[in-house]
This record gives sequence, C-alpha cells and structure tokens, in this order.
Amino acid sequence: MHRIVHIVGARPNFMKAAPVIASLSARDGMQQMLVHTGQHYDQKMSDIFFQQLGLPQPDLNLEVGSGSHAVQTGQIMIRFEEVAQDVRPDLVLVYGDVNSTVAAALVCAKLNISVGHVEAGLRSFDRTMPEEINRLLTDQIADLLLTPSADGNENLIREGVAPEKIHLVGNVMIDTLVRLSPAALERWERGQVAERRDDAYALVTLHRPSNVDDEEMLQEIVQTLIAIGQRVPVIFPVHPRTRQRLSKLDAPGIERLNLIEPIGYLDFLALQHHASVVITDSGGIQEETTFLGVPCLTVRENTERPITVSLGTNTLVGRDMQRLRSEADRVLDGYVRPHELPPLWDGKASERIADIVVDYVR
Repeated sequence: MHRIVHIVGARPNFMKAAPVIASLSARDGMQQMLVHTGQHYDQKMSDIFFQQLGLPQPDLNLEVGSGSHAVQTGQIMIRFEEVAQDVRPDLVLVYGDVNSTVAAALVCAKLNISVGHVEAGLRSFDRTMPEEINRLLTDQIADLLLTPSADGNENLIREGVAPEKIHLVGNVMIDTLVRLSPAALERWERGQVAERRDDAYALVTLHRPSNVDDEEMLQEIVQTLIAIGQRVPVIFPVHPRTRQRLSKLDAPGIERLNLIEPIGYLDFLALQHHASVVITDSGGIQEETTFLGVPCLTVRENTERPITVSLGTNTLVGRDMQRLRSEADRVLDGYVRPHELPPLWDGKASERIADIVVDYVR
C-alpha cells in the first residue's frame, strides 16, 4: 500500500485537490490522507467548500489560523513535521501557491520525503507578491512538477529544473468546474442562488493586499465600481479581509453595490456562468472565466496565468481605474474579444496526475 498525503489550506487548494483525490481513489494500492492546515478556518470560507466539492473530511486539521506570513508558515512547518515523521508517506502532494504549500514542501525536503506540486511553473515575475516566492521555492524543492500549461514547463526549464521531473497535465481546477457546472446551473434554474438575476450584471471579487490594504487604491476601485453600477447591477461577495477595509472607507454611493457575504462554490460558479463581466484580482477566477468564455477584467499589473490573456477572455487593467471603466463599458456595449480554450483544459487533468503519481510511487 502506497501512502499519499494531500496538503490543503485555502479554498483554491480544495478545488484542485478534490478531483485528484477522486482519481487516485479509483487506483489500486493507494492509501490517501488529507491534511488541512487550517490556513482558512472560517466556516463560510472553508467547510462549505468541502461539502460542495465532495471532499472527504480531513484526516487531520492543523488549525494554524491566521497570522503573518512568517508565523503562519512556521506554525504549519512545526505541526506538519510531526505528522510527516509519523506517517512517512511515499509522496506528499501540495497545491497552488499559498503558505501551506511552501511550508509542507520545506518540511518534506528536510525529511527526504518526495513532494509533488500541482500547478507548478506559474510565474507572475513579481517578487513583491508573497505567492510568487512560494511558487519559486516549492518548484525548486519538488520531485514531481505538474504544470497546467506550456508556459509553466518553459519557466521551470529556464530555472534549471530537470526536464524529467516536469509533466504537463492541464488545469485541475477545470476538472472541478466541469464536474460541478451542472449542479451549479441546476441551483440557478431552481432559484437557489443568492443574487440570481435575469438581466445583465457585473460580478466582483477583490482580496489582494495591493488592492484592499491601500486605502486610496480601494477608494478608487469602489468609486469605479459605483460608476459601473450605474449601468448594471454589481454583485460583490465580500472577502472578510475586504469587508474590514471597506468599513473604514468614506465612499458615498457604496450602498448601490450589492455587497453580500462570501458564498459557496456552486453559487459563485453559477454567478460566473451568467455574468456579463467579471472584475477580480483572483488567479483562479481568471482561469474559470476563460473556460466559461466570460469576459474577465483583472485588477492587477501582472498575472501568473498569462495563458488566460493570450488565449482566454482575461484583460489586465492594472491599477488604472479609467481603463477598468472603459473596458467594462466596452464589454457591456457588446464587445467580444477572440478567445479559445487552452490545451488540456478538458476536465481530465486529475486522471493524468493520477497516472503519473501511481507510476512514481511504484
């Protein structure tokens, strides 16, 4: 029996791990363990995703909670080291670019335990982003690098990673989207989705420190959203970090925005399906909107997912609010930019990962 440990800590990890766990469950001789670091611990931000994604309850929750990057990463390392020494897995799979990812990978490297990185090779080339440091370090440590797109392979080769470690598997988040879209659309048709509407609307998510921790920037973004809201309703599920910052703003007209509580994956997926435009600073949403063919305006100067811009529906508007407004107007006026589906974004990435993992541990 081969022991595989999956490390998750934040919502994007859950969406990536769920299909991989399911695919490995169908393979003989695979004993799996799910470790939740507790990096996201609010019920709305965590538990509901387990329920809707069909993830098994974690075998272990390290319950690290919030803290600075150093505190959170350190606590995960301290608590996971004990688990890794006790379990001695054949392979630890880490996902994405959160603190849980790099912390678990560092522990495994010190203990000579093999690490596989799902979503390896993505680069924003912006080292002011904590996630970029997590990606760079994890990819230097990992034994299996499982990339979602060809640019990931190119980045890793350029950084000196041995080619035999690199495997282009496609985007595992799309596996979850493909599997759960019918359920999301069924909820929509039954009128079970929060803020369901039959007219045009803009869907917004914001959580990155560069946008929400800078009061002047947040003020500009909110005023732009209020202006867009004069054309179409703006639905804005508010991340707890963002809500805290918004409460301190003096923003006349903010009541025109539909500021709602964080919602589950199925409802958010349904809202993405039907949105006229999505405005975000989230990496995963850039990918999901590309698959769905929905225009996406990303409030960031760069992206670690450039394929969503070169092939997909994503436009980087940076911190230029005039551009955000003009691009939103263009989309709402009916402009559709040419786009296509990136290769291997076919809902079968987890099967390819399972094949590689089984071959590796045997």
